[in-house]
Amino acid sequence: MDKKLIKAILLLTMMIGLYLINNSLQSSYASKLSSFFTMEENNILKIIISSNQDAIELMRTDSSWVISGNDTLIVKENVIKNLFNKMQELEQQHLVTSKKDNWGNYGVTDIGGTHLAFINLDGKTIAYYVFGQSTEEYNRCYVRTDQNSDVYLLNSNILYQLQVAPSFWGTKLETE
Repeated sequence: MDKKLIKAILLLTMMIGLYLINNSLQSSYASKLSSFFTMEENNILKIIISSNQDAIELMRTDSSWVISGNDTLIVKENVIKNLFNKMQELEQQHLVTSKKDNWGNYGVTDIGGTHLAFINLDGKTIAYYVFGQSTEEYNRCYVRTDQNSDVYLLNSNILYQLQVAPSFWGTKLETE
């Protein structure tokens, strides 16, 4: 074989080898998403949402949901199902901080965050989250759990689903 051909084959082999090594190193930097919410609607008795000074409690009675303390509104048909669907689509992208001092930067403080609690059929809180709006990306939000100081960036923004206004969750009863 010609020396030029051998050099060209060696160079091509080295380039392919470097490409494969680079590709495997780059894949280690990819964001690893993990599922965030795995509860079923059937296991939940109450949902409590609070933001600033306002709060709303949604309670399941048999197969339907009611707004606690409000007898003029009935819960819209798919609003609870939509909440659970959106929650199950959420994935943790990455940890942004583990320091309680940084919670204010991410809007997940006890005062500034939007709180979401799920209470099971035994009356125990089985999940408690504090959500905060991402200032850089509107379509994402931050979250921490009650007993954990870790704050994660989520792949989607759930805050628009966590309204405390009764009119978001319910519609007026039709009188005959």
